[in-house]
Amino acid sequence: MKIYDFELSGHAHRARLMASLLNLPAEIVRVDLRAGEHKQAEYLAKNSFGQVPTLEDGELTLTDSNAIVVYLAAKYDAGRTWYPVDVALLAEVQMWLAKASKDLVEGPGAARLVTVFGAPRDHEEAINKAHNLLGIMDSHLAKRKYFVGDQPTVADVALYSYTAHAPEGGVDLTGYAHVMRWLATIEALPGFVPMQATDTEAKAALSSSAA
Repeated sequence: MKIYDFELSGHAHRARLMASLLNLPAEIVRVDLRAGEHKQAEYLAKNSFGQVPTLEDGELTLTDSNAIVVYLAAKYDAGRTWYPVDVALLAEVQMWLAKASKDLVEGPGAARLVTVFGAPRDHEEAINKAHNLLGIMDSHLAKRKYFVGDQPTVADVALYSYTAHAPEGGVDLTGYAHVMRWLATIEALPGFVPMQATDTEAKAALSSSAA
């Protein structure tokens, strides 16, 4: 199994985190986004979207981070706790996966793109979207340990990376006690692997934007 990855990508971290939580041996292949490797012919032959992550598992090549975490959980978690069989729980998981694909990316993800990568996005709008989503997440977690059911699911994996690294985009998490508690709970799971924090240059950009 191979996961094509870039260490500062929250999407790529989802796949790497899921594989590690499931104790799956995976070769991590770095794709240098800053050097444009994801747009080269060799990589585009694997992933025509020119994005990370990409999963190779035997003869299967799969793209899209949420599709990858669902595939890994459905195939390799014999107890089906990460991707539950129960229809009601599964529907809830799908709802949060949709939020991870859109609201989380357009809020905390986009704010971080501005400060870390200098992306031409509306930083203020992204921060506002982030706080709107975080308020909903915090209320949802007020009486729950995880987002769906009594055990961690792929929903938690999909939501973790960009939420945990929201401060790198200038999004303050300190007002969201339940989200902070949830992040610590995920980080305490056996097999958890962190996502790399931004480097010195990116942190300097963040400090400048927050001044």
